[in-house]
Amino acid sequence: MPRPYTVEAENVTLTTAGGDADLVELLPASNKPIQLYGIGIYITSEVQEAQEEWLRMRIIRGHTTSGSTPNSSPTPRPLSPADSAAGFTAEIFNTTIASAGTAVNLHSFAVNVRAGYEIIAPEGSGYWCANAELLVCRMMAGPADDVVANLTFWVLEFP
Repeated sequence: MPRPYTVEAENVTLTTAGGDADLVELLPASNKPIQLYGIGIYITSEVQEAQEEWLRMRIIRGHTTSGSTPNSSPTPRPLSPADSAAGFTAEIFNTTIASAGTAVNLHSFAVNVRAGYEIIAPEGSGYWCANAELLVCRMMAGPADDVVANLTFWVLEFP
């Protein structure tokens, strides 16, 4: 039976410098596939922003070289207190993006800086990844000015 986890980070400054950045990078443990089934991107700094702005995002699977310069490497937290530690690893806001391998674009969307974004996929759907492939949620271009975000990603790990 799969085990659910969250990967979250608070007060992450999404900068204009450098353009592309991986909001989250997930690396499954060997022989333990994962499924990203929920995404929450909550912008906390643009409440009274006069300039409406959309941040382009993409879910990508298949890179094999990890990005670098993460804002943090949070420990995935089990939703059930009875579950063990996750086997997969996570990095938040890599400003050098994941690369190499055969990348496949799975989903493109945009986040309104004043409204944020949240999606929970129906059971049985979501974005799958296994073995040495990375799964990333990538910001395709930097915002017009720095924004601060809280991020939550919901992940299932399969035995």
